[in-house]
Amino acid sequence: MRDFIPIAKPIIGSEEIDAAGEVLKSGMLVQGESVLKFEEAFSSYIGAKSSIAVSNGTVALDLALKALGIRPEDEVISPAFTFIATANSILYQGSKPVFADVDEKTFNIDPENLLEKITSKTRAVIGVHLYGQPFDLNAVSQICEDHDLTLIEDCAQAHGAKFEGKKVGSFGIGCFSFYPTKNMTTGEGGMITTSDEGMAAKLRLLRNHGDTGKYNHIMLGYNYRMTNLQGAIGQIQLRSLDKFNSRRIRNAEFLNGHLKMKGITTPYQAKNVKHVYNQYVVRVEDDLPASRERLMEYLQAKGIGSAVHYPKPIYEQPLYRELGFGKESCLVSEDVSRRVLSLPVHPSLKQEDLEYIAETINGFEA
Repeated sequence: MRDFIPIAKPIIGSEEIDAAGEVLKSGMLVQGESVLKFEEAFSSYIGAKSSIAVSNGTVALDLALKALGIRPEDEVISPAFTFIATANSILYQGSKPVFADVDEKTFNIDPENLLEKITSKTRAVIGVHLYGQPFDLNAVSQICEDHDLTLIEDCAQAHGAKFEGKKVGSFGIGCFSFYPTKNMTTGEGGMITTSDEGMAAKLRLLRNHGDTGKYNHIMLGYNYRMTNLQGAIGQIQLRSLDKFNSRRIRNAEFLNGHLKMKGITTPYQAKNVKHVYNQYVVRVEDDLPASRERLMEYLQAKGIGSAVHYPKPIYEQPLYRELGFGKESCLVSEDVSRRVLSLPVHPSLKQEDLEYIAETINGFEA
């Protein structure tokens, strides 16, 4: 009997274990030298002047908005189709999230619809590089520049992804997550990248109680620090990131070439990007012999994990309906949420796993 193929699987090797062990032996567990080295390495990798390590990816988004001084009367635009943390970070400020629709092929924010959602109250735009594919940074950056808006890049699923040869997280304020399902992990943890030195200084204050050192607190801050354990693991993972991404891309290309099931559309990739496939997401079309849910049940029975990222636009979540967002309408987001299906693409997959996934899906019958 073959082993179950999970939808995601982090790779933690002996180097990470040894690095964590050294930190434990040192007794220096909180934010310190390991975190600083991780930040420096991450800045060099992304191509940003500064990286600020924090406790998770949601905190990265929250602190970015706090550092911008987003107020309750302000509006911030988010894609309607993404993980809920993107929009929740706006609610944390007491501000209003405004939802833009997405492109039906890339599932990323639609610049034309974004333009329609801008008002006199708009202060910032959060664009999400969903599933590892960069959104249209040329168009969105130009819109932000024309309307004096700050661009925040939600890079939680896109470590190492590129737009026209330049890594994401270096265009605006980049916010990364190191959750175990991401392209690299520290267990939990996050990072904010910026080339604005004033912004970097403010972010460092905000993550550590607004303390300039020796209990001198000059602003309301938070305990959003990364630990040395995470920093040590992050340094090792970062060295392997390009290798991990290459495997993800190779796995995606194999599936693209071998999935032949009627009613399944393989992922679209824009010509000017490097897609790093945090998720391999197919579209389930109307001519599939059965429902998406029936296909997922079939895959589960055959020992293959699958998932729906994500089953509804954010404004259809119960929390957002209760807050009065139920009248929103992003038709593409509503449609793709009923069609997307994530299949395994992680770097732990073996060639025989990929062949089995393709053969199993191609053999699906209602």
